[in-house]
Amino acid sequence: MIKKILRFLLKLSLFIAFIVAAFITAVNYDVFGHIYTKDELKDFNNEEASIVLSESNSVIGKYFQENRTNTSFNQLPKHLINALVATEDARYFEHSGVDTRSLFRVLFKSILQNNKRSGGGSTITQQLAKNMYGRKDYGPLTMLINKTKEGIQAYRIEQTFTKKDILTLYLNTVSFGENVYGIEAAALRYFNKSVSNLKLEEAAVLVGILKANTYYNPRLYPQNAIKRRKVVLVQMEKYGYLTQQELDSIQKIPLKLEYNNLNSENNTGYFLTEVKKEAQNIIKKINEEKNTNYQIETDGLQIHTTLDINLQNAALQSFQSHLKTMQNLIRKQYKNSNTLRKHIDNILKKESLYDKKFEKKKQLVFDWKETYLDSISIYDSIQKSETLLHAGLLAMNPKNGQIKAWVGGIDHSMYPYDQIYAQRQVASTFKPILYAAALEENISPCDYLENEELIISDYDNWSPENANKKLGGKYSMAGALKNSLNIPTVNLFMKTGFKPVDTLWKKMEFSSNIKNTPSLALGTATASIFELTKAYGAFANNGELVQPYFITQITTGDGKIIYKHQAKNKNNIIKENTAEIINYILQKAINEGTGTALRSKYGVKLPLAGKTGSSQNYADAWFASYNPDLIMVSRVGCSSPKIHFNNGNGSGGRLALPLVAKTLKKVQHQKKYHTSFKPLSDEQLESLNCDDYKEKTGLEKFFDIFKKKDKNFEKEQQKADKKNNESIFKKIFKKKKD
Repeated sequence: MIKKILRFLLKLSLFIAFIVAAFITAVNYDVFGHIYTKDELKDFNNEEASIVLSESNSVIGKYFQENRTNTSFNQLPKHLINALVATEDARYFEHSGVDTRSLFRVLFKSILQNNKRSGGGSTITQQLAKNMYGRKDYGPLTMLINKTKEGIQAYRIEQTFTKKDILTLYLNTVSFGENVYGIEAAALRYFNKSVSNLKLEEAAVLVGILKANTYYNPRLYPQNAIKRRKVVLVQMEKYGYLTQQELDSIQKIPLKLEYNNLNSENNTGYFLTEVKKEAQNIIKKINEEKNTNYQIETDGLQIHTTLDINLQNAALQSFQSHLKTMQNLIRKQYKNSNTLRKHIDNILKKESLYDKKFEKKKQLVFDWKETYLDSISIYDSIQKSETLLHAGLLAMNPKNGQIKAWVGGIDHSMYPYDQIYAQRQVASTFKPILYAAALEENISPCDYLENEELIISDYDNWSPENANKKLGGKYSMAGALKNSLNIPTVNLFMKTGFKPVDTLWKKMEFSSNIKNTPSLALGTATASIFELTKAYGAFANNGELVQPYFITQITTGDGKIIYKHQAKNKNNIIKENTAEIINYILQKAINEGTGTALRSKYGVKLPLAGKTGSSQNYADAWFASYNPDLIMVSRVGCSSPKIHFNNGNGSGGRLALPLVAKTLKKVQHQKKYHTSFKPLSDEQLESLNCDDYKEKTGLEKFFDIFKKKDKNFEKEQQKADKKNNESIFKKIFKKKKD
């Protein structure tokens, strides 16, 4: 009987062995899906995020399908390796891919006893196999098939790579939650540092995450993370990587995170959006020309940009401090406003929401203190939205077009529309363009312009007014521009003619067309911050228009340069003399005119020229300032021009200028943007040697009595254009002197 039982057990054992062998053979020969060969393993590459770098090489963003940054073994701290091995695979350096003891534990506890809490039993190499190629569902046999496949794959991995290579591959492949893959990306996310700089207690936290990357997430569940860190440290002591004294000391260290999510908390979101567009166009062209297949989200490229991160951060801090104050003021103004109520009612009716205006729903609400989730009515939501101040600020090097700061709005995640491209009336920031056109037509900066009441009958008796309401006397071109006077400016426009202004407008590459109306002189034309920055750059750069750009070069992960920015040919759109005269006048505007708050209130000492602008009814506030190193333009206003400040709080000097002033104040100690303007020549100074203002003589006043107040705009324009045409005719056909 015993012999029969033994014979049966022997046959059963042989049968089971045969089945197991047959099963393993079937798995090995790809019956249940492909297992990668040694040659295929050698060609394995992790998908890797491309990183975006500032001009100082600090990481400011990433583009990825999986947020991963690969690293080499030499960058991995020894205590990180020790923590990983002690916790995940204590016999890592002894086995050849599969730990038999752990495998049997899984076989009997997980499979035969259906105990899912017994642990995975996988070695680091097996986990790598799973991370590299994933798992598939095979029904009831899923666990058995996947474990077998991973065992075979792990053996091939061990035959292909060294133990150091395997550890490196594993740490570059594993997930740390929050769509973060690889130890370098995890170190940046949770501790804002490179993996090579991780302390032991920080490395233990990251290794602890691997057990369950949500439950042990140190940001979401810090207490869980501390408990898991303790487990990791105890394992290190158990296997001789730490002494008991070291263990006791490290366990007392509190959890200190420096959480850094470049996606949800990025200070450069608007800039990164633009960089990605440009990078994709560049890479597409490279792939077409060189028959390559670079991908921005998977190939670990390094995109080097022009951004000055210190200037960018200073601008963001200025937005926070200034707009928070101004937001409170405009909300206070509209607190019980019938105008706002009617405006909201019109929106509700247009969107067929009037009957539902008091219905509440949960939504994110932006506030300068914090963005929070709240249950808010449709009416209140629109009220907050319509009275919200939006703003943009752009800084550029006028010599070469490098973008130095790009703040496209108040919050990229909440309001992704980029204010840098919004078309708005440019107000008095248009005036330097008109005055430059006049100088190009050889009108002298000391030509005097009348400041008497002006009524233009051809345009419904339109009558421009100066902001200070003062009339009388005459102003030189320089005096009128310095003080941003409207009546002399309209007179200059009629003297210059529309055509020279239109020609310069087009040379400056504005996208909108301007109309031949007298109000054009005061800035009814529309343009974006981007366009105005480029145009003013021509003043700062001796008359040369440069093209703004973001990317200096793109390299592969190993440093190969695949793209390098090439400077474009010069494009001089105004004479150097014209640019220098405008610069001289606009420096006076900062030091003596409409921009004096930059010096007196905010203490900015940089050499600067500049111009404020306030569009009709204070709908938008502008400020542009520049020197040979930097041009900075800001604009502030609500989304609808119907909602605006009803007093001087909405002026360019009070609403837009402080954004630039506070930004420059924070960086001026760096001595980076301090280049002064070129001094004027004696001849140029002579051309400006006149008083800004002069009273009319008695004879002029006498003849004014006989003059009509009415000015026929079209006749004045015809005269100016005729004069321009005659001037051109004479230049072409004038007789040459012997």
